[in-house]
Amino acid sequence: MGGLVMEEREIERLVDRFERSSLDHLQITDDSFELVLSKPGSTLAVATTTTPMLQAQPASVEPAAAATTNVGTPVTAPLVGVVYFAPQPDAPVFKQVGDHVDAGEVVCLIEAMKMVNEVKAPVAGVLASIAVEDGTLVEFEQPLMHIDAEG
Repeated sequence: MGGLVMEEREIERLVDRFERSSLDHLQITDDSFELVLSKPGSTLAVATTTTPMLQAQPASVEPAAAATTNVGTPVTAPLVGVVYFAPQPDAPVFKQVGDHVDAGEVVCLIEAMKMVNEVKAPVAGVLASIAVEDGTLVEFEQPLMHIDAEG
C-alpha cells in the first residue's frame, strides 16, 4: 500500500497551523513519510520522506575565506536548513570574526520549513572563524563557526 503522502502545500498548511497552536512538538509517521515539528526551545523542526515529492538540490557549501582554521569550540547546525548571519537581509550581521561572543548569545539563524530557529553560542569567547557562506543550505550538526573559548 502507498501509505501517507503529503503534498508540499499540505505540509505548509500544517506547519502554519502548528505555529499558531499551543503544541510544542508534533510528529506524524508512516511507512514512507515522517514529519517532525518542534518549536524553538524544543528539538528539531525537520521533515523527511523516503519517497520525496520534490528533489531539492543542496547548494554547494563553500567555506568562507576566514574559515581556514577549525580551532576552538564548534557551533554546529541544530537542524537542516538555510543559514543566515543577520536578522534581516539589510541588517548588520550578528557577529564577525574577531568579535566577542557571550555564551547563549544568538550568532546566526537557520530557516527550515518557514520556521526561523536561533543558533546560540555554546561558550563565551572570540569568534575565530566562519565555516559556511550566508544563505547556504547546511546539514544537521555541520560546523557553522568556531569560537575560541575564554579562560
